[in-house]
Amino acid sequence: MKVVNAVTPAPEQLEAFFGAADEGPFVMVNLLKFREKAAYADGTDAHLSGREAYQRYAAGVQACIRAVGGKAVFAGNVTGLLLGEVEENWDMVALVEYPSLESIRNMFMSPEYQAIEKHRNAGLAGQLNIRTRALG
Repeated sequence: MKVVNAVTPAPEQLEAFFGAADEGPFVMVNLLKFREKAAYADGTDAHLSGREAYQRYAAGVQACIRAVGGKAVFAGNVTGLLLGEVEENWDMVALVEYPSLESIRNMFMSPEYQAIEKHRNAGLAGQLNIRTRALG
């Protein structure tokens, strides 16, 4: 299994993700890897760690999630790996429930989300976003 962290999805990934049938609620599993130092496009706040920059995003994204009917289910630091092997472990895991694909698309397009996305981009070295649906 090849694992490649990324900060932004490729156009074909976006097309496949949002082109899928909208089958209602899902939980997005976010596996996060932080930069050692924040990397803002304008060069500001270079004294921050990637985690600190991402915390700015995390503080603002809660309202964006709630505005589209979603809810944060869990967030925590990765503290160990029991089974399997990866080259480098992720730093954090976050689970967010969304009511639909349309809701997450609306969140991404909202001015409020776009205003805080710079903190996400500055803080992340990469991540995996995995859409999941409850059984049954």
